[in-house]
Amino acid sequence: MSKKSEPIRALVIGLGPVGMILSVKLQQAGCHVALCEANENKAEKIKTDGIILENVFNEKAHFEDVYTRIEDAKDFDADYIFFALKTTHTPDAVKKAESFITSKTIAVSVQNGIDTELMLVAGFGENRTLRMVVNYAGNTTSHNTTRVTFFTPPNYIGSINDVAKDRAAELASILTGAGLETKDVSSFELMKRIWEKTILNTSLSALCGVSRLTMAEAMTDRDTLELIEQIIQEGIEVARAERIIFPDEFLRQCMRYLKKGGDHFPSLAVDLINNRPTEIDFLNGKIVEYGRKHYIRTTLNLAMTNMVKAMTSKNILSRVPGAAGDITKKIIEKGIVDKNILPAQLKSVSAYLGIDLGSAYTKFSVIDENGKTLFRYFLPTLSSDKQTRIQVMQAIASSFNVQYSCATGYGRKHFTETDIVKTEINCAAAGVSFTYPGEKNIIDIGGEDIKVIRCDADNNVLNFYMNDKCAAGTGSFLSEIAERANINISEMSGLASLSTYDKELNSFCTVFAKTEIMNWIFDGMSLQDIARGIYISIANKVAKMRLDPGIPTYMIGGVIAHHPYLKTLLAEKFNKKIEIMDHPQFIVSHGAAVIAMQTHQKKNKQSAVTA
Repeated sequence: MSKKSEPIRALVIGLGPVGMILSVKLQQAGCHVALCEANENKAEKIKTDGIILENVFNEKAHFEDVYTRIEDAKDFDADYIFFALKTTHTPDAVKKAESFITSKTIAVSVQNGIDTELMLVAGFGENRTLRMVVNYAGNTTSHNTTRVTFFTPPNYIGSINDVAKDRAAELASILTGAGLETKDVSSFELMKRIWEKTILNTSLSALCGVSRLTMAEAMTDRDTLELIEQIIQEGIEVARAERIIFPDEFLRQCMRYLKKGGDHFPSLAVDLINNRPTEIDFLNGKIVEYGRKHYIRTTLNLAMTNMVKAMTSKNILSRVPGAAGDITKKIIEKGIVDKNILPAQLKSVSAYLGIDLGSAYTKFSVIDENGKTLFRYFLPTLSSDKQTRIQVMQAIASSFNVQYSCATGYGRKHFTETDIVKTEINCAAAGVSFTYPGEKNIIDIGGEDIKVIRCDADNNVLNFYMNDKCAAGTGSFLSEIAERANINISEMSGLASLSTYDKELNSFCTVFAKTEIMNWIFDGMSLQDIARGIYISIANKVAKMRLDPGIPTYMIGGVIAHHPYLKTLLAEKFNKKIEIMDHPQFIVSHGAAVIAMQTHQKKNKQSAVTA
């Protein structure tokens, strides 16, 4: 242990959401914290701008020591080394860290699953290994930013054989003092908490990955609820055989806890969806392994384990040289508009590509020389895995005769793979004008802003209006408020249409709006009325913006694609007919493709005149 006069030196390896949150809290507690992140771009961003925590915690911390290789941290002389990276990367990380173990060094496993600490024992020994059970989580929204989705205190930490229990107590005190309440426990209590957390993780992680259901969607479907209960029950039976006894109401407590899950994917599901190796062997796989030890059938955990492994193997195999054609085929099959068209026909026509890098999703549109849509595809913009985007770009390049391309949206300035970039205002106007030329208003409710665009008779942007910098009334606001109200996004529009409620939220600040929503719930308001009240608030926000009368009005964007009831309210507010464009979330990317086509055709004409 370090001398009292000197700050404790902590090295955090792995800067996913768990590692980011832990790093900020350790530094906030007065520790000297060093970070290790293999992704060079991410490491550089953190070194330059620090780590930002949002939502449950709103904090920022800067760090002097940021490494991209574990070996480079040799001279840091860490008191504690926290392993907060995926279990698939842990053995290699432990081997590299072994080279600078000293008599004071303690390793801490900050990972989900059963027996993850044994990988640290292999390098550090039982006497110098701690295990931490974290009850917080988050989503990475940028290289240096994590949105903390929940913290259900306390966390638990303990020595796996009780020899280093004083060091566990030291860390528990440090983290608790920084607002991350952590309790030091005996090795026996620690094991119970590990199994408790793992059983919760096994209930949804694999299921969401295989089914592509978010946690909230899985918990509102009667068929999946039955599966979830049985998966938990299998875990409880295996734990009992290991002499880990839970109270009689544990299954009910688990189901109640899981019903608070948001409309997002758990970590394992995100890895599976993004074609990355998963930690299934330490979750459902461990329930199966210990079940076999005690001759207990774990049918559902086995099914989930094998399905995830089969899908993971297929994803990994698809990345090896020679197998890329399978990925390309799947991408094209999913995004092609005319399913009857032959691959050879796609290459025989001149095509133009438009990419809309929005705040929530990246949309791809490919059109022919007449502006007809050939292909549509979308991906989450903030996915930390860029491999999928690269695969989509490769699929488009190999399947279409792309002559020219245009990027737009929030990320356009950082996207160098297209010929030109244009603002989303111009691309929105071009996309709508292709189908509806002439004067018009365009309402675009996006993930982070609201835009009203006015086009003249020649389809040029005459003027445009945007909401203030606050994201109130946008898609992100809508998602957060709906999550707090426990309303499934896919059902929200239908619920609102059943209500005649006329009250709106008083505040557009997300924090205060969430509080107001909770008051509505406590007052016994129905989900139908809550949904309509949320929509009314957004409609009133849009209604404050200028919409010229006497000309057609069209709505576009991902929000209106999933919340068509907003059109009904806005038509009432403005007392005029409003139309929703077909495939509204792809209008901006289609407009970018149209601009690419027009730019290319103009260049060709100019070249012909010059010649």
